[in-house]
Amino acid sequence: MDFSITEQQRELQKAIIEFAQKELNQDVILRDKQSTFPLDLWQKCAQMDLMALPFPEKYGGCGMDFFTTVLSIEALASSCKDAGLVHAIITQLVSGLLLNLFGNEEQKTKYLIPVARGQKIAAQAVTEAEAGSDVFSLRTRAERRNGTYAIEGSKIFISNGSIANFVFVLALTNPAKKTLGSHSFFIVEKGQKGFDSGKPIEKMGLRTLQNSELVFDGCIIPAANLVGKEGQGAVIFHEIMEWERILFGACHVGTMMRITEAGVNQARKRRQFGQPIGKFQSISEKIARMKMSGELARLMVYKAAVLKDERKRAALEASIIKVFAGESLKEACMDALQIHGAFGYMTEAEVERDLRDSVASTIYSGTSEINTLIIARLLGL
Repeated sequence: MDFSITEQQRELQKAIIEFAQKELNQDVILRDKQSTFPLDLWQKCAQMDLMALPFPEKYGGCGMDFFTTVLSIEALASSCKDAGLVHAIITQLVSGLLLNLFGNEEQKTKYLIPVARGQKIAAQAVTEAEAGSDVFSLRTRAERRNGTYAIEGSKIFISNGSIANFVFVLALTNPAKKTLGSHSFFIVEKGQKGFDSGKPIEKMGLRTLQNSELVFDGCIIPAANLVGKEGQGAVIFHEIMEWERILFGACHVGTMMRITEAGVNQARKRRQFGQPIGKFQSISEKIARMKMSGELARLMVYKAAVLKDERKRAALEASIIKVFAGESLKEACMDALQIHGAFGYMTEAEVERDLRDSVASTIYSGTSEINTLIIARLLGL
């Protein structure tokens, strides 16, 4: 595999970094405190084509490969301090990928174009109160009725849920089946009768990311809103999880690079006992581990991105990324706080926010425990 980064890709990364540092980092502390989503900054990101990168030009995209998209998300996360905004953009990208891979021409024309241009916000509604990682236990149902589907049930913790213009809902369509063939994906638009998005859920971290409950109570949608084929839901879900976990891995790599750089600067600047604290082995080892973890995670992310560009499966690689990058990010953020000492515990240092945001990295898109189990099963255990 060739992980060489072209001059064009480096220029794109540089442009994204400069854009994020100039436009996206003002008032992050206040937005975090108030748990507000920066819609104005979302629109600026759309103007930078951050949501359009991997999609065909005919659908409003930039026509770039997935490896370039991954490089762009890494650059964004390395320079944007609002992790909630970065996660919202990844959710938008994953929604668009789902549609681009499995939607029909009419659906792409109607929905993918505004997704790529950032004119409409999208979300995937999968998780339920008693079924997150156990997809086959989802209870939300979609019953076919004379050219329509009636959806009943609820979803929880849905990223972009309260601000989405439409959502991709995974629902049970064949209760008789217990595994593959039992579920399907549907597009449900905001304002549809019987569909209600709850208020944003207050969270420990990623506070600007809007997560909410979605309720479907007698929600009738056209049969044309079925994505792919009926019963294809599990196949779509497992495929799209690969893309999502790789994108989040790129996000984690970017964040680790940012906090490693901040840690190095702090270790050089802060002095104790007559010398920079970086001269103490206990500090230098923490920074070295942060750097090693970031570089190793980056290689896995790049490998998986190339596999997806070659239209190959990357289930094993995606789960390894999810576990290693997520756990490494959380550990790195904890070490970063220790390096900054008491100042790192203070809100103004912006280190404690990174730590709070990082905790969820071992939970969303499949917990570390579930992804470890997936890795074992893919090894034949």
